[in-house]
Amino acid sequence: MARILAIDFGKKRTGLAVTDPLQIIASALDTVDSNELIGYLKKYFQKEEVEKILVGYPLNWDDTPTHATPLVDKFIIKFSHVFPNLPVQKVDERLSSKMASGAIAQMGLKKKDREKKELIDAVAAVIILQEYLESQV
Repeated sequence: MARILAIDFGKKRTGLAVTDPLQIIASALDTVDSNELIGYLKKYFQKEEVEKILVGYPLNWDDTPTHATPLVDKFIIKFSHVFPNLPVQKVDERLSSKMASGAIAQMGLKKKDREKKELIDAVAAVIILQEYLESQV
């Protein structure tokens, strides 16, 4: 089986999470500068087989777009042009960053480490992926 990759795309940084090959466990992969994301993914896809991409899709509570939605839409279009054979699925990410901050707070890390935006982005991608996996059972 191939992996599933989740992307929590942001203007500056992007959190990445991936499943194991059996698609049971979601793990943080990395946090990448958003401008370098396509190059990073090209290298990753050469090493690992990925069958599906999940992209966290930002919406307000009333299902209207947020300020970040057009940015994510633009990324999805670019991704689809570069990787036309990889299916992309938008996944609701409304609470992922808040849940990530809460999860990090419970890890017992020092305050300085808990505030690292890179960690929040990676954990948010893990939450997006884990919720997807749980919805497939």
